[in-house]
Amino acid sequence: MRVGIVGAGVLGLSAARRLREQGHEVTIFEGKDDVGGQVVTFEVGGERLECFYHHIFTNDTVCIRYIEEMGFGDRLKWIESKVGILRKGRLWPFVTPLDLIRYKPVPFIGRVRLGLAALWLRRQHNWKKYEGITAREWMVRAVGQKAFDGVWGPLLRGKFADQADKVGMTWLWGKVYLRFASRKGAGGVKEQLGYLEGSFQLYIDELARRLRADGVTIHLNTPVEEVVTESGRVKGIRVNGQLHEFDQVLMTTPNVITTRIAPGLPAEYREILERVRYQWATCLVLALDRPLSPYYWLNIADPLPFVACVEHTNFMPPEKYGGNHIVYLSNYASPDNPVLQMDAEQVFETYLDGIRRINPKFDRSWVRQMWLFKDPGGQPVITTNYSRQIAPMRTGIDGLYLANTTQVYPEDRGQNYSLRLGEQVAKLMLEDAAKASSATSAATAAG
Repeated sequence: MRVGIVGAGVLGLSAARRLREQGHEVTIFEGKDDVGGQVVTFEVGGERLECFYHHIFTNDTVCIRYIEEMGFGDRLKWIESKVGILRKGRLWPFVTPLDLIRYKPVPFIGRVRLGLAALWLRRQHNWKKYEGITAREWMVRAVGQKAFDGVWGPLLRGKFADQADKVGMTWLWGKVYLRFASRKGAGGVKEQLGYLEGSFQLYIDELARRLRADGVTIHLNTPVEEVVTESGRVKGIRVNGQLHEFDQVLMTTPNVITTRIAPGLPAEYREILERVRYQWATCLVLALDRPLSPYYWLNIADPLPFVACVEHTNFMPPEKYGGNHIVYLSNYASPDNPVLQMDAEQVFETYLDGIRRINPKFDRSWVRQMWLFKDPGGQPVITTNYSRQIAPMRTGIDGLYLANTTQVYPEDRGQNYSLRLGEQVAKLMLEDAAKASSATSAATAAG
């Protein structure tokens, strides 16, 4: 069987691995100049670094398995994270129950209710019971309006903008549940996050190397023009004006790209894809000559133009990056947000007052370099009853499949779930191929 895959992110690579293991001929087309998708990297001080901040949790077992299988298990480091929150112009530690009790922007009874709500959610395994209610409704009811406004409200607005009030509680449940799952120690108060020394690109590059050595073809800098269908069946992939014919095609692209490159999709399937709205992910990355804050992950609960300040070198030592202190200023932007039309310097100027809210001493002279990265498929907006809106991996076109981050629900996007989804869609494709082969054999025998 000849299989074409659109996209060389971790999802496409993991699917290719499973398909190739079963002896099928696999070709991958990737529009960018490297493999990895949203886990791609750039160089800072002689070291590779993710364009969009990345870490993993202790229960990201698929990602851990891949890292170990690719031979990098000894470079996976588990580190206690330092988490804070900016509220009313002050930085507050936000890790332990004692930190929560001391968090004065929320009245004392609200702090108690925030803690109890988090403890409740971390013990809930049935996410389906939260599907019919928004995160805002559930949280206001559980912790009160003032506590919601002091923690969850600003974070939801920062991530989802005008869609914040539509976000389903299942999404927020997943965030709390997953975060607590990575806590260790007495009472589960110490959060441990994983990072691969040298960047996650290490295991991804090795996976791609092994795929190539096993006969998989990976075309980089090769954007797909069209996924071609004919009479209800996939025909192939057109790139550079040339049609490459395949028996099966897997698209790993965001919905907004999928609908553009696959014009032959059935109308009802296209309608499902178009229901999902995305927030663009943007990261302004700064290389500073000194630290900006004492935290690895600083949530922003004041009205600033970015939602999180992730100081990577409060997690990994700056010496690995030529002595640079690496800061990600993360924002999730609606498709019409002006920031998407700006370059790094323009975004920096827009963020400057907010940076000084984090550290009033900050000066432009601290900045050695800056970069801006954008991704249109950064964050699907997960609304209520989202499970009823998920597009199936079978598209309705024989031999054509779709797998992307809108389908990892109830979990949220992340390399662990993309790797898992790649294996799942490959299994489905193999099962369908086996059924088709059996049917053909039976028809031939009957004839």
